[in-house]
Amino acid sequence: MHRILIVFALTAAIMLFIFNSADWYANKTALPRFCEKPAQTVAIVEEILTSPTPGEGKERRPYIIAAKLIFLVPREEDEPMPDYMTRLRSRISQSCGVAF
Repeated sequence: MHRILIVFALTAAIMLFIFNSADWYANKTALPRFCEKPAQTVAIVEEILTSPTPGEGKERRPYIIAAKLIFLVPREEDEPMPDYMTRLRSRISQSCGVAF
């Protein structure tokens, strides 16, 4: 029983470390990449989430970058689109130190 508790505690500590490291990476490294053109990126995110064929006939790179943002700041279950877009703008503003 004692060994099981040690394994459980060690596993929990490793998982907490991984989650905290991922959050640090998102806040310090990944999210600041979107500071160059935050309004354009947010508009592309909205297009990706609402359009059946986003970016058709357009340059792909901005859409790939915006898709990464969706991964870093995921939409919550049953979250209305306007609320998500407001939360996304807030998160980018917080990371970039700009308001838009």
